[in-house]
Amino acid sequence: MAGDVLSQSEIDALLSALSTGEMTADDIKKDEEAKKVKVYDFKRALRFSKDQIRSLTRIHENFARLLTTFFSAQLRTYVQITVASVDQIPFEEFIRSIPNMTLINVFEVPPLDGNVLMEINPNIAYSMLDRLMGGTGSSHSNVDNLTEIETKIMTNLFERSFDNLREAWSNIADIDPIMTELEVNPQFLQMISPNETVVVISFNSIIGETSGMINICIPHVVLEPIVPNLSVRYWMQSNTKEVSPEQQAIIKNNVNQSILPVVTELGTTQISIEDFLLLRKDDVLQLDKLVTDPLYLKVGDVPKFIVQPGKVKKKLAVQVLESLKGGDGDDE
Repeated sequence: MAGDVLSQSEIDALLSALSTGEMTADDIKKDEEAKKVKVYDFKRALRFSKDQIRSLTRIHENFARLLTTFFSAQLRTYVQITVASVDQIPFEEFIRSIPNMTLINVFEVPPLDGNVLMEINPNIAYSMLDRLMGGTGSSHSNVDNLTEIETKIMTNLFERSFDNLREAWSNIADIDPIMTELEVNPQFLQMISPNETVVVISFNSIIGETSGMINICIPHVVLEPIVPNLSVRYWMQSNTKEVSPEQQAIIKNNVNQSILPVVTELGTTQISIEDFLLLRKDDVLQLDKLVTDPLYLKVGDVPKFIVQPGKVKKKLAVQVLESLKGGDGDDE
């Protein structure tokens, strides 16, 4: 509680207790030391840092946006899916938190080892099924009575949705989700040890007028090989893509074909507006350079070379004497 801010009344009460002898400085010190001790539950081991949890949140926020677009097109109704929370808990606690009868997609994510769960609330699942069958999107069936046709329809729908999961994870790992099982009773799932840490990403989902939760459960053993990829440093490095030799050749060719204005100024002068308005044919303006002074060749308004004037086949021309280096001219 060292970081708590005391109100003025609490400060006054503390000073009063010290002045009256009800509390001593040693008592306050002991109280602070006692508060530094925190209870740690080894059954709820935190395997992921806050930085890694933020990365997982970003990945699945992108997945939620892709899934919203996908389901909107497939179901042809209003769909809104957003990330509600990302937590790391024991697998046993996740199993206890979901309904006894629900829709659970079990899928593998090669090349990573292990299975990932996607649990869809029955209200949401049957709203989707009703829309796919031409209904209004109402939820009225019992999830424990899935027919073979209903199972096949839901399996096909979620297998197609895995393309969005693959795209959302593309910056971290190239996964290839494969559906292995569709389960309705979580008690039959014995993927990993009950105390194994899992990351649970919960989505608030609205399908038409029906709302519910979609949960994705990812065991730590699945993510362990790519945990370093979840750091901010990896994200920054992955955003900086190397240019291939083919791309370099295309860029170089485009730059070589670019057209730049090349101008040589014989000199400059200043006159008043009145004199400018009175200029006539055969008037003479005196420039600030002598005939013997070198001239500057400008490329794109930037002085690049020192030149001298002359003629080539009865046409005015300039001869390059040297390149400009240093100062404002050194931006090649």
